[in-house]
Amino acid sequence: MMDTSPPHSLRRMPTGIWVLGVVSLLMDISSEMIHSLLPLFMVTTLGAGTIAVGIVEGLAESLALVVKVFSGTLSDYLRRRKGLALFGYALGALTKPLFAIAPDIGTLLTARLLDRVGKGVRGAPRDALVADIAPAHLRGAAFGLRQSLDTVGAFLGPLLAVGLMLLWADDFWAVFWVAVIPGMMAVALLLFGIITGTLIIPEELTVNYIVFMMVAPLLFTARTAVMNGLILSSMLLYIGLAFFAQHNPILSKNLVDVILYGVLSMLLTATMMRSKLQRI
Repeated sequence: MMDTSPPHSLRRMPTGIWVLGVVSLLMDISSEMIHSLLPLFMVTTLGAGTIAVGIVEGLAESLALVVKVFSGTLSDYLRRRKGLALFGYALGALTKPLFAIAPDIGTLLTARLLDRVGKGVRGAPRDALVADIAPAHLRGAAFGLRQSLDTVGAFLGPLLAVGLMLLWADDFWAVFWVAVIPGMMAVALLLFGIITGTLIIPEELTVNYIVFMMVAPLLFTARTAVMNGLILSSMLLYIGLAFFAQHNPILSKNLVDVILYGVLSMLLTATMMRSKLQRI
């Protein structure tokens, strides 16, 4: 019997497109839960003025737009769509605890800028990944599906934030901590839900690459479990340290900064190592 289903049926959509759409939905829920409350939080809790709110938001959005220009070029040069998108989503997710522990406008500005850098980095490689995964006759529908799920997340985020604020008597910090959960879920889904395995040969065989190529085969069988575990454990450790710092004011602020940046560096290193191991 001839198949009469429409050519753009959602049933024909590759699983990877659905994964990228749900990733966008979860990250938008996480981001909008915070961003919808941020101006009010800055004014009523941190004591910032309206000019400061405008400066923070203007710098953040401008930075995201500038980074997008370079992330697309970098994505084409590296030819590693998932790795770059994963870094952008992970950076955005890891900034969420900073909003929950921000004691002043300076920390909040840092978190906001890093969050928008993550958004700028992930946008172009994610869209290129959609184009790579989707068949030519479904490409328009694939972009529409991902953007639709993204919009649903942007709608649900503020709605959930308002509901939790009513439920918890305007507890900004509690809502910000809840926003961490969908952000981490988005990173985990992208990490495990999209499989890429393109072999990339660098233009120059550096000493580091040659040494890596000699050692990597010894780690081949356990690479996925080890690296995925390292990435996820780094993220959980980061959240735990941020929560600990919030409830232990005796702990030196400088020490907390060193610990958090150290964990962030470990996450970045693990992500890069996992990306290299997948090329073999």
